[in-house]
Amino acid sequence: MTKTIFITGASTGLGFATAQLFASRDWKVIATLRNPDSKEGQALAALAGVTVLALDVTQPAQIAAAASEALALGPVDVVFNNAGYGLAGPFEGATDAQLTAQLDTNLLGTMRTTKAFIPAFRERGAGVFIATTSIGGLVTFPLNSVYHATKWALEGWSESLAYELAGFGIQVKTVAPGGISTDFAGRSLVLTQHPAYAALSSKVMAAFRDPERRKFGSTAAQIAETVWEAATDGKDQITYVAGQDAKATYAQRLAVGIEAFRKGVRAMFIGG
Repeated sequence: MTKTIFITGASTGLGFATAQLFASRDWKVIATLRNPDSKEGQALAALAGVTVLALDVTQPAQIAAAASEALALGPVDVVFNNAGYGLAGPFEGATDAQLTAQLDTNLLGTMRTTKAFIPAFRERGAGVFIATTSIGGLVTFPLNSVYHATKWALEGWSESLAYELAGFGIQVKTVAPGGISTDFAGRSLVLTQHPAYAALSSKVMAAFRDPERRKFGSTAAQIAETVWEAATDGKDQITYVAGQDAKATYAQRLAVGIEAFRKGVRAMFIGG
C-alpha cells in the first residue's frame, strides 16, 4: 500500500529535496508552502505523486485547514515538520517582533502542526512525526541564542512527547543536520543588529564563513536520505544527527564534555 508524507517548508532546500526523494520512491507527498502559486510551488506540483497545499505554520487556522485537507485525501503516515528559519546576531538587538516570529515559526509551528495530526495517528495506531532541528539543537555557537532556543526546545519537546505517544504506536523523531548547501543563509536568515556587538559580530561571522568550516557540509539530498531513514527504519530512536560535520561536532562535545567544548567554541569564534 502506498504511503503518504506531509511536509512543511517544502518550497526549497531540505523540504524540496525530501519531497523529491519520497516521490521518487513511490510515496504520495503532500508538500506545503506559503505560496503554492510561486515558481517553487509550481515546481513541486510538477513532480509525479506530489500534491501542493498552502500553509503558513504561523497561522493556526491554516494548519487546521491543511491537515484536514491532507487527511481527506487518505491516511497520512509521516508528518515532516521542516518549516523554519534562522535568527542570528546579538540577543540585545533582537526586537520583540523578531523573537515572536522565530518562536512562532520554528517551535509553535511544529507543535501546532503535530497536534493537528495526533488524533488521526492515534486512531490508526501508527504514524511518525519528524522535526528538522539542527546540530544547533545539541550544541551552541555565539550570536545564535534565539535560534538555539527553538531548536533545543524542539529536541526536548520531541523526546518528552515520544513517551506519551508511544503507547498509541506513534513515533516522534528529529533530524539534526549540520551545514546544508542551500540558500538558507540568504533566504532563511534574519539578522539582529546592535552597535555594542559590532566587533564580536565581525569575528563570529568571519569564523562562520571560513571555507574550511563549510567544506564538510552536506547537500540537501544527503540530509533527505536521513529523513527517509528516520521515516522508515522503525527504530525506537529520537535524534538522527545528519551530515559529516554535525556528527563530528556532536561526537566532540560528548567526548570532551560540555565545559571543554564550550571553551573550544569560544576560542574558535571569539578568541581567548
